[in-house]
Amino acid sequence: MQKISNIRYILTDIEGTTTSISFVFEVLFPYFKQHFETFVTQNANESFIKDNFELVQKTIQEEENITLDYSAIIQKILHWVDIDRKHIALKNLQGLVWKLGYEKGELKGHIYDDVAHNLIKWHQNNIILGIYSSGSVAAQKLLFGSSIEGDLTKYFSHYFDTKVGEKREKISYQNILNEIKKENDILPNNILFLSDIEQELDAAKEANFQTLQLVRVGTIAGEKHNFVTNFDEIVLQ
Repeated sequence: MQKISNIRYILTDIEGTTTSISFVFEVLFPYFKQHFETFVTQNANESFIKDNFELVQKTIQEEENITLDYSAIIQKILHWVDIDRKHIALKNLQGLVWKLGYEKGELKGHIYDDVAHNLIKWHQNNIILGIYSSGSVAAQKLLFGSSIEGDLTKYFSHYFDTKVGEKREKISYQNILNEIKKENDILPNNILFLSDIEQELDAAKEANFQTLQLVRVGTIAGEKHNFVTNFDEIVLQ
């Protein structure tokens, strides 16, 4: 058990924290790869496809100084899935394809058994809840909106993705705090950040957030942060 005081806001990561890493790599990523090319073909003239393809092309031009044709951009995007690149265009496109999967009932968002009832309990105790993930805000809402535990989106007040900054950088958490403070009189040490990744916790701690590492199966506990193995072990005082 870890007793934490003075918390008014809980900000949580998704992958490895609320949701198994295997769900992302063994369900979501393969689903995207299976359906992406068909999706692009059916929506080739839509602005959301063109805009995100332009973002991919801009990155390739900057990094490799080459221009890709349409087919090559598709293959580059699929390669980025394999290496789990955190690129805004990839995240946007993944969210669009997964949306169809959730709407068809072909996808259900995985949530660890200890997560849903704690989210509900914290919400009922007037703890404000937020998500911060490298996946797009749209993808976050889809996962929690169509989870195996039902629609959990009503418990979250904020969703943040890498538009606020990279998850291993202090300024990202400062940006999140500034956004939260628009509606709530909350100090940095009133916020508890939950993640399985030590470097993310380091950045949050530098911004004076309180932190806990989630050490689930496959995660190794670091030495800089207190840790729990599930949400049931978090005791708010």
